[in-house]
Amino acid sequence: MSTASERGRMPSIRDVARLAGVSHQTVSRVLNDHPSIRPETKAKVLDAISVLDYRPNLAARALVTSKSNMLGILSATVGEFGPTSSIVGIEDAAREAGYSVSTLNLSATTPEAIGQALRQLSREQVDGIVVLAPQVRVFHVLRGMAVDIPFVTLQTASGSDGVSHSADQVAGARAATEHLISLGHTDILHLAGPQDWIEAESRMRGYLEALRDADLPTFPPIRGDWTADFGFFAGEELSRRRDFTGIFVANDQMAIGLMHGFRVSGVRVPADVSVVGFDDIPVAAHVAPSLTTVHQDFTELGRRAVRILLAQIRGEAVPEFGPLQTTLRLRESSAMR
Repeated sequence: MSTASERGRMPSIRDVARLAGVSHQTVSRVLNDHPSIRPETKAKVLDAISVLDYRPNLAARALVTSKSNMLGILSATVGEFGPTSSIVGIEDAAREAGYSVSTLNLSATTPEAIGQALRQLSREQVDGIVVLAPQVRVFHVLRGMAVDIPFVTLQTASGSDGVSHSADQVAGARAATEHLISLGHTDILHLAGPQDWIEAESRMRGYLEALRDADLPTFPPIRGDWTADFGFFAGEELSRRRDFTGIFVANDQMAIGLMHGFRVSGVRVPADVSVVGFDDIPVAAHVAPSLTTVHQDFTELGRRAVRILLAQIRGEAVPEFGPLQTTLRLRESSAMR
C-alpha cells in the first residue's frame, strides 16, 4: 500500500487513523494527550504517525484548542554540556507528549533582554516555558515581571516565583569534599564558579558544610569563570603555594585546565595534589589522569522539567520529584594523602 507522501501529498489525520486502525477522533485525542486513551492504542497511533511522517497543523489546532502545543526554552547558557544535555531531554520529552519546542538563547541577562525574549515567546503563543538561566539576577528580573505563562526553572533560587527543579548541588559538593577528607586530606581548597551563579553558590555551600562538619580549616574560595583557560591559569598560580593537598573544583572544565596547569608547573596529580571536579562531562573519563567528579543526569533533569510544566499547563497536580540525586564517580585524579 502506498503512503500519502508517495502519492504526492502530505499525510492527513485520516491517513494516520487508517494505518493505525482507529478513528480520526482517536488520533486527535492522542495528539492532544487525552487521558482516556489506552497505552496500546496510543502506541499504535504514534507508530503510524512515525511511519507516515505526519505533521499536524499546529496553527489550526491552536484555533480549536486555545493551545499551540509548543513549549519555549529560555536559555542564558550556550554551548555548555549541562544545559545542552538538558535541552535534549526537554525536546525528547516534549516530542513524546506531542509538543514542539522553540528555544531562545539570551545574549544578555538584562531586564530588557529577558523582557524581549518573553515577549517573543508570548507572540509564538507557547503554552509554557522552561528557564535555563542559572544567574541569580535572572530570577530577580522574572520575579519583577508579570509572567502570565506557566514556567519552570532548572535551578533553585529562593523567592523566584514559578516552579523550580534541580539536581542536589549541595549534596554533590559535600560528597566531593568528604571524599577528599576520607583520603586523609585536611587542607582542601575550592576553585569556585562565578559570583551570582546559583550552582556556584550551592557547590560552595556543600564544600564549606563538609569542612565545618569535619572541623577542618577553610580557605577563601578562588572565584573562576567555568572555563578550562581559567583553570590552567589557577593551576600555574597555585603551584607556587603548597599549603594544600586537595582541591574541589566547581566544574570539570576548570578542573581539567587546573590539572594541565599543575602538570606544566611540575605538580603531580594525584601524587602531590588530589583533584575532584563536578558535572562528569564526557571527556572527564579520558583526560590523564582521569578525573574524579560528581555526576548529574542533565537529560533526566530536562525530562522532569517538561513533566512538571505540562502538569501546570493542564491544571494537574505538579509532580513532587525532590532534587535529582548526584553520584560521585571515582577515577585517577584523587588518591590517599
